Amino acid sequence: MAAITPTAIGHAIPQPRGGAVQVLRDSWVVAKRNLRRMTRIPEIVVFGLMQPVMFVLLFSYVMGGAIKVPGSAGESAYREFLMAGIFAQTVTFAVAGASAGIAEDMTKGLVDRFRSLPMARSAVLVGRTLADVVQTAFTVLVLAAVALLVGWRIHEGVFKALGAFFLLLLLGYAFSWIGALIGLSVRSPEAATSAGLIWLFPLTFLSNAFVPVGTMPGWLQAIAYWNPFSATVQACRKLFGNPGVDPSHVWPMQHPVEASLAWSLLILVLFSWLAVRKYRNANG
Repeated sequence: MAAITPTAIGHAIPQPRGGAVQVLRDSWVVAKRNLRRMTRIPEIVVFGLMQPVMFVLLFSYVMGGAIKVPGSAGESAYREFLMAGIFAQTVTFAVAGASAGIAEDMTKGLVDRFRSLPMARSAVLVGRTLADVVQTAFTVLVLAAVALLVGWRIHEGVFKALGAFFLLLLLGYAFSWIGALIGLSVRSPEAATSAGLIWLFPLTFLSNAFVPVGTMPGWLQAIAYWNPFSATVQACRKLFGNPGVDPSHVWPMQHPVEASLAWSLLILVLFSWLAVRKYRNANG
């Protein structure tokens, strides 16, 4: 039962309910609303799939022959090297969808309507990000099927592969909170989409995702090795058993699973706090 607080003019307004269980319930209601929207507008899912599939095909068949993976040979070596980077890029590029979706809800007044209900304040953002990670999981599943068709394989068993996919989705969920903060900070969905993508391109390309870090200038190598993106890519290559695991003695490359978890959790805690704070301040 929602608590009722009388106002100065004799009316009553619903107060948000507290408790972790209630937050989860309210978040799931918001998440279901966003998931239903995706099924009613399938173009969102279709166009979300097209970009990573095109990246796989272009890098595999256009650029793959020109890039050599250290310690490996054969036509399929680069394709297996590539896929960890494509998976990581796909989950992080979901930032654009999260930022645009929240910005759209803000401009249409939907967030104000949620605020008038007796629900947890954070549920609006938690529900949106949960829906985004479900869509991302579906995209990764389809992308894995395409990767198998072009020659990618898992060599370390199912359980390690599931661990790699968990790290990918955790990174994607953490980055979706960056998207939430961006969506709350701009004035239109178009600006949110641009702001959500413009910084991701240098982040993904200044990493070990598409080329070995050893081919970069020395000053860029340090940036690439400590890039959160690189830690997850290295961890996935190791867990999938794919070629191209970097032998560098830099800590994130020697302990990529731990580094990936640490980076993802740090980003998640920091940006979820910032986004919820921004949402509360923006809405009084």
